[in-house]
Amino acid sequence: MSRVLVLNSVDDVAIALDDISVGETPDGLVAAARAEVATGHKIARRAIAPGGVVRRYGQVIGRAKVDIAVGDHVHVHNLAMAEDGREAEVGVDAVPPTPLDGATFMGIVRPDGRVGTRNYIGVLTSVNCSATVARRIADAFPDNSLPAGVDGVVAFTHQGGCGGSSLSTDVELLQRTLAGYARHPNFHSILIVGLGCEANQIPDWLAKSGLETGAELRSLTIQEAGGTAKAIEAGTAIVRGLVEEASKIERQPVSAAHLTVGLQCGGSDGWSGVTANPALGKAVDLLVAHGGSAMLSETPEIWGAEHLLLRRAASQGVADRLNARLDWWRVYAERHQMELNNNPSPGNLKGGLTTILEKSLGAVAKSGSTPLNDVIGYAEPLATKGLSFMDSPGYDPCSATGQIASGANLIVFTTGRGSVFGAKPAPSIKVASNAKLASWMDEDMDIDASPVLTGTSLEEVGREIFEAMLAVASGQPSKSEALGIGDNEFVPWAVGAYL
Repeated sequence: MSRVLVLNSVDDVAIALDDISVGETPDGLVAAARAEVATGHKIARRAIAPGGVVRRYGQVIGRAKVDIAVGDHVHVHNLAMAEDGREAEVGVDAVPPTPLDGATFMGIVRPDGRVGTRNYIGVLTSVNCSATVARRIADAFPDNSLPAGVDGVVAFTHQGGCGGSSLSTDVELLQRTLAGYARHPNFHSILIVGLGCEANQIPDWLAKSGLETGAELRSLTIQEAGGTAKAIEAGTAIVRGLVEEASKIERQPVSAAHLTVGLQCGGSDGWSGVTANPALGKAVDLLVAHGGSAMLSETPEIWGAEHLLLRRAASQGVADRLNARLDWWRVYAERHQMELNNNPSPGNLKGGLTTILEKSLGAVAKSGSTPLNDVIGYAEPLATKGLSFMDSPGYDPCSATGQIASGANLIVFTTGRGSVFGAKPAPSIKVASNAKLASWMDEDMDIDASPVLTGTSLEEVGREIFEAMLAVASGQPSKSEALGIGDNEFVPWAVGAYL
């Protein structure tokens, strides 16, 4: 069996399937390796002159800094960012999938028709000042004390809500995020805890968001309750009643069309774009064909691969909205003296990824092949079925927080270096890109996508991921849930200044 993988016949590099030593000539190469090449890293298939483009996936991933000879290790020492190969004819690849039916899961149908995959009680905070009270209220209800059918009582705390103008971008984003959580179908009910004098006044953001307090949306402030201890006592009494009501909820079979999946990747490696991400893309195609929805996010991590999404845009308006978000990020990065075309993180680099182009091309593969039907702002309510793009930073907890606020009732997270991510109230399924990770961190990984490298088709692994989506949506705990992860990943996007 070949020890290198060529992803596209036009590629200038192959990917090492195992560690290659100097002087070895693996099948698939015409010359011996001129350097040590670790598994997942790139080795040159042809000579490339300085300034010449370098391709992987059939796409440009950079330009040669110096002469690259056949057999050279291709990485940060000889490969630089490029701006080539990103032309796009809008909508030419926007082909709707053939509709499918029959896939179901055991969901939780709320009285207004929303469908959840979990049954939590949420304790939201309007401001950082109420964080301790909210956590003490949630801590009064450990998971092992809850009745069957109630998945947990979780406090969602943050660093915002004051310290700036009540009309600032940060407050608006926070209010939008909190409102998304308040109406999320994975919550039976919500208690909002405030201090009382914060910029983020509870009545104001509820009214702005079209929300009203009632039996399943309660609120209190520490100042009105009479202080910390009295607020904890009052909040605990409220949640005790909400837990009793939540225990009466039963699951029932519903169509897979009620699934909305947030797509995430983190700690990527050279195999992420070969195994886990494209396999997740196959699962997304199945979900969309069954009438479900998926959200791709992390705008800085589609940089350099946006042309693939523009070719799938369902309309010129969708393409214009995506380009507008990319333009915003370009200005934002310049204002903060950063570059969007920076190299990937240290872990990504060690795993074999060299440029943001290479990383982005692999990341976009998570979205499958169906049309891009909408582009929405951070934490804006999802309004369109099928595949959408939600604008967000590339920081996973922040991005996933926005996806959940937009309506994701399930997260699928691919990783090559390893991740322990979880994000209540949405269960998180993690997909490993390589066999070593799947074995070494088996208590964290739900699915091993590495069989793609040994003959299993992407379609087969994609089907496995899709079936895992249905099982976890039906109540089967994911690995991160079984470990109790997900209480600390609520990270609303903060972009403004504090005054």
